[in-house]
Amino acid sequence: MKYRPARSLEKLLLRPAGLFLIAFALLTFSSVTLQAQDWFKTETSAGVSNIRLAVADFKPASVDPQTASLKQTFDSTLFNDLSSAGIFDIVSKSLLPQATPGAPGEINLAQWSAAPANAAMIAFGALGTSGGRLTVNGFLFDAKNTQFPQVLSKQYSEEANEEMARQVAHRFADEIIFRLGGGIPGIAETKIYYVKVGGGNKEIWAMDYDGANQHEITHLGTVSISPRVSPDNSRIAFSSLGKDGFQIRMYSLLLNRMVNFSSGGGGTNLSPAWSPNGRDIAFSSSRTGDPEIYIADSNGGSARRVTSFRGPDVSPVFNPKTGSQIAWISGRTHLPQLYIMDADGSAITRLTDGGYATSPSWSPNGQFLAFAWDRKYGPGAPGGQDIYVMEVATKRWIQVTHDIGRCDFPSWSPDGRHLVFANSPDGRASSTRIVSMLADGTGRRNLTGPGADMPNWSWK
Repeated sequence: MKYRPARSLEKLLLRPAGLFLIAFALLTFSSVTLQAQDWFKTETSAGVSNIRLAVADFKPASVDPQTASLKQTFDSTLFNDLSSAGIFDIVSKSLLPQATPGAPGEINLAQWSAAPANAAMIAFGALGTSGGRLTVNGFLFDAKNTQFPQVLSKQYSEEANEEMARQVAHRFADEIIFRLGGGIPGIAETKIYYVKVGGGNKEIWAMDYDGANQHEITHLGTVSISPRVSPDNSRIAFSSLGKDGFQIRMYSLLLNRMVNFSSGGGGTNLSPAWSPNGRDIAFSSSRTGDPEIYIADSNGGSARRVTSFRGPDVSPVFNPKTGSQIAWISGRTHLPQLYIMDADGSAITRLTDGGYATSPSWSPNGQFLAFAWDRKYGPGAPGGQDIYVMEVATKRWIQVTHDIGRCDFPSWSPDGRHLVFANSPDGRASSTRIVSMLADGTGRRNLTGPGADMPNWSWK
């Protein structure tokens, strides 16, 4: 099969002949309403209401020449991390008191809890550099508790450079999010793996969750797609084009090199997906002629077939909560639809009933599936491909992207509050970029420029 860069190979396998003559039934659910958005916000909030948080610029604790620039990096990173967390009402910096407290004895709680700041919580502290070391003392105070205000106190000491200033800010932000966000770990230290297009090749790249620190992982000089990082962040499985066509390959993040993975059995092998225990990998293989879902061990051995029906089966993903279910895309009824099944291939349930569905991603709590869906697929049909989220138990769904072009390949953050996806504003593959947002579709921001695709958020 000739590779076509405009669309993923997985989708090409799902496009049957005579596609433009097909009619289809639409879902019987009504269109998304404010009421539908309300149930989704309620289901995903985990009982946490937004807390009004003031984030003070840290006080310089030394006159070392490095202090000013590293403090600026730290301050902006901390503010952005907490602003994008999705659980805070961040006080505008223009409303903060003029004082810059660096230690508990220097803060006047009444100034922060009163108008115009009206803060419920305050993050503040001091940062200094000396002898090539960066020292940060961070505090979180409850502005309403004048007797025992301290909620958190952390001290960090690292090498004094821009990257460590960012990492320390990420760590402190995650500590705050964990304390105030219902005990769910923050995502500021997580990574996103993706496909980067360059010079006719596609390599696997990585970046921080906020789009910073973008860097190349593989250097294979070919077309590599569908990166999936292991639950322990030690390996990346992906599909790569070689002399035997597309095969599953494995890269060790610990050894910084390719390691052995036996695809075996021949055929085209695509879309690897890790089980939550890291011991198994599901993937799609055409070794018997028709693309089916297989499960192998993490080295590619002992592969067993779990689907058996005419029509391509691709894009498997394990339920990360239980590991006992798989969601995938099947063309067994002609147009590709979203299905779930038990990991042994039994208890098959179809979730979508119309349109053209692709690229499922299962939320960390096992409750929701995000996927790309063109609900009105066909000649002359309005609309386009957007990201949807469905509650698995009820099949209720909500559309979370609207009128921003073609959207595909959603991936959940490990806190279940965010999604990352690929977006092409004009529908062209060359303009595809990676975008993140809160799971309800708000707070959208671009993480990359054009030429980035197929993102996968790390498990932790």
